[in-house]
Amino acid sequence: MTLSAKDRLLSSIRTIPDYPKPGVQFRDITTLLGNANAFATAVEDLAQPFIGSGIDKIAGIEARGFILGGAVAHRLCAGFVPIRKKGKLPHDTVRVAYSLEYGVDEMEIHRDGVKAGEKVILIDDLIATGGTAEAAVRLLGQIGAELVAACFVIDLPDLGGRRKLEALGVPVRTLIAFEGD
Repeated sequence: MTLSAKDRLLSSIRTIPDYPKPGVQFRDITTLLGNANAFATAVEDLAQPFIGSGIDKIAGIEARGFILGGAVAHRLCAGFVPIRKKGKLPHDTVRVAYSLEYGVDEMEIHRDGVKAGEKVILIDDLIATGGTAEAAVRLLGQIGAELVAACFVIDLPDLGGRRKLEALGVPVRTLIAFEGD
């Protein structure tokens, strides 16, 4: 019996209860990344709708968005641009602050990482509350990117991140969802 793509992805993700704090069900994609078939499925499913659509860049959010984004960029023959926590990029950057559960942090992108009007897809492993993804969307807007979509392997729909991005007019693509998280 062969698994569907969705079932292959679901079965390859490890859930760690009470991490990083009690009550949280942490969705660990390192097991997906270590499974060649599941990893290939995720990359292909993230890239497939955009093949032949002239995507210029993939923007990946630190850190797992680098892994997935790099692979999707390769599949789409696009460039890759990292979005990192403040202080990690060596050249001239654009920075935006965003809210965390207990405070504020900042992320940044190289000012010349995307040229105005370039078609960009934002990629990360998971969307939960959407705070990090919303900050990345704002960064890409500041440097003039044409944001085509934001793509994630996992959606935690009860936390509202997808709805937050869609309210900003960003099309969102997710491969699987875990309800109740």
